[in-house]
Amino acid sequence: MASGSGPVSALWTEINRCGQNGDFTRALKAVNKILHENKDDVIALRCKIVCLIQNGGFKEALNVMNTHTKSLTSDMIGFEKAYCEYRLNRVEHALKTIQGIPEQTDKLKELERYDECLAVYKEMIRNSHDDYEEERKTNLSAVLAAQSTWESTSADLGLPESSYELCYNAACLLIGQGQLSQGMQKLQKAEELCRKSLTEDSDVTEEDVDAELAIIHSQMAYVMQLQGRTEDALQLYNQVIKLKPSDVGLLAVTANNIITINKDQNVFDSKKKVKLTSAEGVEHKLAKKQLQAIEINKALLAMYTNQADQCNKMLASLQTQNPGHPRPVLIKVAQLCREKQHNKAIELLQRFSDQHPESASGIKLTMAQLYLTQACDILKSIEEIRYKPGMLSALVTMYTHEEDIDSAIDVFTQAIQYYQSEQPGSAIHLSLVREAANYKLKYGRKKEATSDLEQLWKQNTNDVHTLAQLISAYSLVDQDKAKALSKHLPSPDTMSFNVDVDELENSHGATYIRKKAAKVLLIFLCSGKLPKNYDPKSTPDPERWLPMRERSYYRGKKKGKRKEQVGRGTQGATSGASPELDASKSASSPPTSPRPGSGTGTATAVSNVVPPRQQKPAAAGATRKKAPQKKKKGGKGGW
Repeated sequence: MASGSGPVSALWTEINRCGQNGDFTRALKAVNKILHENKDDVIALRCKIVCLIQNGGFKEALNVMNTHTKSLTSDMIGFEKAYCEYRLNRVEHALKTIQGIPEQTDKLKELERYDECLAVYKEMIRNSHDDYEEERKTNLSAVLAAQSTWESTSADLGLPESSYELCYNAACLLIGQGQLSQGMQKLQKAEELCRKSLTEDSDVTEEDVDAELAIIHSQMAYVMQLQGRTEDALQLYNQVIKLKPSDVGLLAVTANNIITINKDQNVFDSKKKVKLTSAEGVEHKLAKKQLQAIEINKALLAMYTNQADQCNKMLASLQTQNPGHPRPVLIKVAQLCREKQHNKAIELLQRFSDQHPESASGIKLTMAQLYLTQACDILKSIEEIRYKPGMLSALVTMYTHEEDIDSAIDVFTQAIQYYQSEQPGSAIHLSLVREAANYKLKYGRKKEATSDLEQLWKQNTNDVHTLAQLISAYSLVDQDKAKALSKHLPSPDTMSFNVDVDELENSHGATYIRKKAAKVLLIFLCSGKLPKNYDPKSTPDPERWLPMRERSYYRGKKKGKRKEQVGRGTQGATSGASPELDASKSASSPPTSPRPGSGTGTATAVSNVVPPRQQKPAAAGATRKKAPQKKKKGGKGGW
C-alpha cells in the first residue's frame, strides 16, 4: 500500500469525479484497481456495489456482498442487498433482509410489500419534509394502481395529478376498477403532460418523447382491447413494438397482449412476439402475476402449434410453482380433448376439484361441458336412431352450442354418406344435402359447401335457386368456375314469374301507395309556379323533358337571317322592327333560370365554393358596364 499511496489517491479522486458525473462504468474500473491492491477495503467494496447497482448488475452486486460477509455487515449494506433482491424479484428474501436490519430507516421502509407499504408511505409523506415528496406520492399512487389491478381492492386518496407519472397511475387505478372510459381520459391527459414536460427540454428529441410515451400508448391499447376494439389495439401495440423501447418489461407485456389477440390465428406472428417475452431481464421487471400470465400464454401457443410435449412441460412447471392455480389444469384438459382423451380429461378435473375446492365451481362447469361432449358421443353410438332426422338435429345443435363446427359438419357428412348408400336421391337424402350446404355457408365454409350444392344441382338442373347459391359459393374460391356456371343461368326473357299485375295493383299496399303518391303530386303542383301561358286543356309536349337538340321536330338554327339586315340604313344602325337584337332590352329581361350560387330555393348552402363542373358560362345577353363619359367643361361641377 505504501508504494501505491500516490496512485491510490489519484484513483479515489477519479472515483469521486465519475460519481458526480454519473459515469459509474469508469468509476467501477478505478474501484477494481484499488481492490486489486487491497481486496478487503470496505469503502472500495461498498463503492463497487453501488456502481454495479447503478449499472443494473444486481446479481454481481449480490455476489460481492455474499463473498465478503465478514467485511460487509448487514447494517452496512442491508439496504443495497434488499434492493438487489427486490430487483431480482426475490421479494420474500428482500423482506427477510429488511426485517433482519436493526435500524429501520425511511429508505428501508420503501421496500415493503404492496399490502403493507400503503400505510408506510402515508406515514412517510405525513412526517417527511425533503426533496423526495413528489417521488413518494408517485410510488404511493403506483401501489394503489397495483392493488386495483392485482387484488381488485383500492381507494382513491385524492393524490394530485401534477405530473404525467401521477396521472398515469391514476389511470391505471381506474382501469383496475373497470372504469375504462375514465381511465382512457386520464391516459390522454398523461400523454399531454408528458409531451409538454419533455418538449420544454431542448436536448430531448422526438425519439426520446416517443420512447417515454410508449408505456402510456401500450396501456391505451390495453384499454382498447378490453373494450373490444382489437384492431385499434393491435395497431397501437405494433407501433410500440416498432419503437424498440429499452424497457424489456414493456416489450414483454406488449408482445404478450398481441399474442392474446392473435389467439389460434396468425401463429407465425405470435411465434415472433413470444421471443420478446423471454428477453433477458424480464423476470426482474414484471410482477409475479404478469410473469405467470405470460407463461400460461406460452403454453397455449405451444398447444395451438401442436407442440404437445413442450406444452406439457410448461404446464408441469406452472403447476409446480402454483399448485392451486386452475389455468394450467384447464390447458392440460384442452390438450387431452384435442387428443380425444375425454375420460382422462374428466378424471383430471375431478381430482383437481377435490384437492382445491376453492376453484371447484369453474372446474365443474368445464366438467359439465365435457360431459355434454360425451353425451354427443353416446348419442352417436346408438345405431338404431343415429341417422334419424331428430337425432341429427339434436347433435348439430349441441355441437354448434359448443362452437364445435367441425363435429357438426362431420354429423352431416356421415348422415349423407349413409343415405347415399341406402336411399340415394330420396327426399330425406336431398334434404340433408341442402341443410348441410346451408350450414356450411352460414359458418363460412363455402369451399366445402360447393360439393353439396353441385350434388343438388345435378339432381335438378332447373333449380335456379341452388345454381345461384353454387355460383355465389364458387365466386369466393374459384372465379373461373363461377363464370362457367353462370352460363347456365336462364335469360330474363325465358323466366316467368307468374305475377298477376291486376291483383298486385288492387292490393291494400298498392292502393295506399297510389293515394300517397297522388297526394304528394297534388302538393307539388299547387306549390310550384306554372307558366303564364299555361293551358290546362292542352296536351303537354311528350318530348318536353328532352334537350332541344334531341327532339324529333328540331331542325337546327336558321342561318342568313342576320346577314339580310346588314347594310340597311346608315352605318351601324339596326332595324327598329328587330327588338330581339337590342342588347339593352335583353339585359333588362329576367334570366330564364337562376345562376349558380344565387341562393334561390330552401336548401341551406353548404359551401360558397362552386365546384368547377357546376360552374356555367355567363349569359350571352349580359351587358357590360359602359365607361363613364366625361362631362363637358363648364359650371361649378368641373369635369
